[in-house]
Amino acid sequence: MAIDDILTGCEGKMRKAEEVLKDDLAAIRTGRASPGLVKNIRVDYHGVSVPLNQVAGITVPEARTLVIQPWERDVISGIEKAIMKSDLGLTPSSDGNVIRLSIPQLTEERRSQLVKMVRKRVEEGKVAVRNVRREGLEKLRQLKESKEISEDEQKRAINRLQLLTDRFTGEIDQVAKEKEAELLEF
Repeated sequence: MAIDDILTGCEGKMRKAEEVLKDDLAAIRTGRASPGLVKNIRVDYHGVSVPLNQVAGITVPEARTLVIQPWERDVISGIEKAIMKSDLGLTPSSDGNVIRLSIPQLTEERRSQLVKMVRKRVEEGKVAVRNVRREGLEKLRQLKESKEISEDEQKRAINRLQLLTDRFTGEIDQVAKEKEAELLEF
């Protein structure tokens, strides 16, 4: 296994960790509506658990309203139940064709709870990136021990791996900063 293969693999895993974090943070409710709030809610669809965005269209007609348009009318009750069971704290209202979700204004206490949740998840994302770095370091150490690369090559590769790690932790910090600002705005 070549150094470039190891670094490319690490970069892909770090990118994936960042994407998972972004998806996770998109589901954290702010004071405004976003399809990301509900897209990962799982709905019972003919005995199979599927993500909501696979059985319905999700739109944002107003800043504080989400409209969920199921592709089949018989799924409406399943969607309502799934939303009620989720930890969003939202109550769906249905007219038989579409489901509307009104997003209430966040209280100051709830905002601070959400910021703490964001920070916890961001730290988990950074830990995932550092775990990828650790795996990469181990692979580089194995290459050096098996004499496939020299000590100088290993040091240069370790520096490149650290630069990757720094880049992704910086991007994660930026994502966190944006989400916290979004949560704290009125």
